[in-house]
Order: sequence, then C-alpha cells, then structure tokens
Amino acid sequence: MPLATLNGIRINYDVTGSGPLVVLVMGTGSPGRVWRTYQVPALVKAGFRVATFDNRGIAPSTESAYGMRIEDLVADTAALIEHLGGPAHVVGTSLGARVTQELALARPELVRKAVMLATTGRPHPLAATLNRGERALQEQGVKLPPEYAAAIKAILNLSPHTLEADDQAQQWLDIFEYSASAEPSPGVLAQMRLDRSANRLAAYGGISVPCLVVGFADDRMLPPVFGREVAEAIPGAHFVELEKCGHYGYLEQPDAVNRTIIEFLREA
Repeated sequence: MPLATLNGIRINYDVTGSGPLVVLVMGTGSPGRVWRTYQVPALVKAGFRVATFDNRGIAPSTESAYGMRIEDLVADTAALIEHLGGPAHVVGTSLGARVTQELALARPELVRKAVMLATTGRPHPLAATLNRGERALQEQGVKLPPEYAAAIKAILNLSPHTLEADDQAQQWLDIFEYSASAEPSPGVLAQMRLDRSANRLAAYGGISVPCLVVGFADDRMLPPVFGREVAEAIPGAHFVELEKCGHYGYLEQPDAVNRTIIEFLREA
C-alpha cells in the first residue's frame, strides 16, 4: 500500500479497480484492510474504483498518539479524496460513519453520495460509559484474560444469529482472542479518547448530498434507532435496517450489506 503525506500526516492507502471512486472509512481501532475481505471485491466487481486507508491512529499511518479530533479524521479523508482526484462516494462504519456524515456536511463538493453504517449523531450514556471503561482498563494497566475479552467482544459486536452455530461462534472467538492478546497501540488509544460528546443531529440538517443510513438490527453498540435519527435529521436521506446483523454487520451479512450499498450508489 502506498504512503502519502496528506493534511500534514502520513496516510497509508490502497486503490483497486476502475470506475467511479468509492472511499471506505473504517471504525475505531481497525485498519482499512478489513474492508478488503468483502466490500472491496464486491464494489470492484460492480464497476467501482475503491480506496481503503488506515485512519490516523492506525500504523503505518501517523498514529497521532498525542491526541486527535473527529475534525482531523474528516480533513484526512478530504485530503485523500482530493489526492485521488475526487469527488467520491464515501462509505463509513461506526466512527467512520461519523467521519462520513461530518465530511458530507463540511466538504459536500467532495462527496457524490454518502453511506453510513452503524452510526449515531449524538452521545448515549451506555456507549459513553463503555468507552470510558475500556480506556480506564488500558490507562490503569488492567489486562483482561484473552478468553474473557473475546467473549465480551463477541457479545457486544455480533448478532446472536451469528453465534448460534458452535463452529461459527468458535471461529469468531478465536479471532477475538488472538487480537485481545496484543496491547493496543498509542494511536488506537488516541482514537478511543476522541471526544464524541457533541449532539450533531441539528447540524445534519445542513447536509445536501444524497445519503443512505444503514442500521443493524442486533447492534448493541449503536442500536439502529440512532441511525434512524441521523437519517431523519438529513434532508432526503434514506434509512435501511438489516436483520441478523450486529455492530460488525458488514462482516456478518456482507452480501446484504454490499447489495444495499451498491444499489444506492448506482441509483440515478
């Protein structure tokens, strides 16, 4: 993946395919390559040029361990779109969805259409408390047993339907247990410390680009009601709720998610 200095930092990115540009924005703590399992192949097959990248905080992009703001992530994404000859369709999930909707508001000339998966426009006590608790564990040097951390992550991020089959549940638990054994980088901790306290729903009335909000029915982290609020705040936005999906719905039900995204991007 090439590295480019954009918006004053180093950004690691990759581009695949040809056609209209789609930029995919990942959520907290995850590298851009996660999109490459399901979304990139589907979008390239559908005739799009697809860019993935590591948000600041995720090496080898600049980690910005001293801190960052959502506005920084928005400016980074804007700089990448300009570097790639935008405008672009922009698709984000979780934190990446908040970046996407803020980008659509701040830089509409760079966004053809915006798709937000598992998003919100305001703080919620449960999500805020969970975030503070996760940060406290790291800052106090508390290390949960990997098996326990994996089980908690599965419960919080996956649909019960995904965990029904023993073999499928075990595959996810093995992945989560492996990732839990690694210490979070300073950049990931900086992403976790991002200020998410602002209620932005009223501001989203100023978004003018075509928008699709996708909620995941079994999402415990950001229940679909929060995504519906975002869609209701944006003039003309569409809202779709997908079944049998948790917070990682784009990995659990990729065919349904990809079909929903592609149909929206192809609409005249």
